[in-house]
Amino acid sequence: MKHLINSVKIGVNEKTYVKNPESSDLGKRIVQSGIALISEVGFENFNFRKLGTRIGSNESSVYRYFENKHKFLMYLSSWYWGWKEYQLVLTTNNIQDPAFKLEKALKVLTEPVEQDSSFSYIDEAALYQIVINEYSKSFLTKEVDRENKEGYFEIYKRMVGRLRDMILAVNPDHPFPASLASTVLEGAMHQYFLREHFPSLTDCRDEESLFSFFKHQVFTSLNVQIDD
Repeated sequence: MKHLINSVKIGVNEKTYVKNPESSDLGKRIVQSGIALISEVGFENFNFRKLGTRIGSNESSVYRYFENKHKFLMYLSSWYWGWKEYQLVLTTNNIQDPAFKLEKALKVLTEPVEQDSSFSYIDEAALYQIVINEYSKSFLTKEVDRENKEGYFEIYKRMVGRLRDMILAVNPDHPFPASLASTVLEGAMHQYFLREHFPSLTDCRDEESLFSFFKHQVFTSLNVQIDD
């Protein structure tokens, strides 16, 4: 099992990069340092010149891997959702009871993110903070419809689809399974954002209360009795 996990590769849409950063040490350093730099200065103040300086090279080195910083953010976001999907599948794959499977999925989607030793050059905790603070900037653009058709958001949409199917397995008659699933994914990120920046706007003070909140919301919506 350990060998299997260590051999996992997160598949990201090839259109997000010019050259796959996983193909070289330089590419991995670009991703690693890019995550650290965005975490420090924010996406608005991030650029490839600063990233080149961070890796001890020039910005042309970065452009060999990524067309622009928008594509770089889309790559990071896609990688995160691919990694989260890997966790979701690994955690729920052998669970037969639909309600328990859905509960475990909600736990995966609301629990704090910790660094995964399977991917040594990615700081998943820092990447999650970027997703919380910057992810919406990858799709709140005029190009969103074209990029959606070209599959840039396929992994995220697949995550919503997996959770939607789990919801329907619990209650096949639920009228809004996709809406409920996407609300969980977006809502979990939003609650983390509120807790950090607008704490008076949320009652989710820690990870356990966040999980309890979404568990209550989902299972109440499905008309399923839950144990506290």
